[in-house]
Amino acid sequence: MVEITEYIKKNVLSVEERLDKYLALSQVASPQLLEAMRYSLLGGGKRLRPILAIAVTELLGGYVSQILPVACAIEMIHTYSLIHDDLPAMDNDALRRGRPTLHKKYNEALAILAGDVLQTYAYEVLARGCETEGGEPR
Repeated sequence: MVEITEYIKKNVLSVEERLDKYLALSQVASPQLLEAMRYSLLGGGKRLRPILAIAVTELLGGYVSQILPVACAIEMIHTYSLIHDDLPAMDNDALRRGRPTLHKKYNEALAILAGDVLQTYAYEVLARGCETEGGEPR
């Protein structure tokens, strides 16, 4: 069991480091919007979807560096869906992962915008990941 735990920890760290790089490279003009995106995207979570993508890639003989852009895009879309699901017009949740939801911490308008930007940015990450060797952010 220790092996799987170490495998997950190692790959979660890789995904989170790459997500942080992608956010740093984003061209979001508003510091508050970037802060809100960072709050939700890097606010914890199991990272199950990216880990599954990495595991399948390795199982099929690929490399983690090849799938990281896809894994990060998946996580961005997942986070977008959580942000929007928590909104007052949907579930109106006050907490996510033990912390205030984005619309509670900031406001509803910023939460909607942060979710929308994460969804759109996921497609940019996918497109640029296909352009670069190993999917390294530019």
